[in-house]
Amino acid sequence: MKRFLEVAGFLLLLQGVGGLVHEWTGWFSLWTLVHRPDALEGHEVFASIVLAVAGVAVLIASERAAKK
Repeated sequence: MKRFLEVAGFLLLLQGVGGLVHEWTGWFSLWTLVHRPDALEGHEVFASIVLAVAGVAVLIASERAAKK
């Protein structure tokens, strides 16, 4: 379970940071998922921040799950 949470947290964090970098610089357009759905149009920065924060939270949870 710890490994799954670590991978999921890392992917969420990577997508969040990649989405922010894509919005600010235009790079990483192939592998960021936030700019693809039409429902998020105009809210890409907010969605990227939420993904990054969720990734950090899942990584913290994976560390706490390992201690028990």
